[in-house]
Amino acid sequence: MAARDEVEEPSRVAGAVVLVALGGGALAVLFALAVEAGVLAVWVAAVVAVWWSARRRVSDSSATPPPQPDRPSCRECAGHELVEVTPSETQKGMLIYKSAPPDRPNHTHIHMVQGEVNAR
Repeated sequence: MAARDEVEEPSRVAGAVVLVALGGGALAVLFALAVEAGVLAVWVAAVVAVWWSARRRVSDSSATPPPQPDRPSCRECAGHELVEVTPSETQKGMLIYKSAPPDRPNHTHIHMVQGEVNAR
């Protein structure tokens, strides 16, 4: 019997069911206490859901483009091996190129470059 190194990811549906059950229970308690409070809670939840959905849609449209095959060059990084290309988490549209010189394995040279969108 082979050992499993794979980690099972929790189901998104199961998480949604738990959230709906907890939200429904809280909403039932609010309606039991005061109908007005329950109606207000439904309206607030709807506004938050629309706001969250619109915010996600805007952030998806400005996603960082995939890394380009060519990389930036300078005098210092000539002959370096490309280690990694990652999108910047703080500056949208920027790519971080990391390279390492062959004679200094613990040294990393970094460039931040504006990513370009390829028209296909």
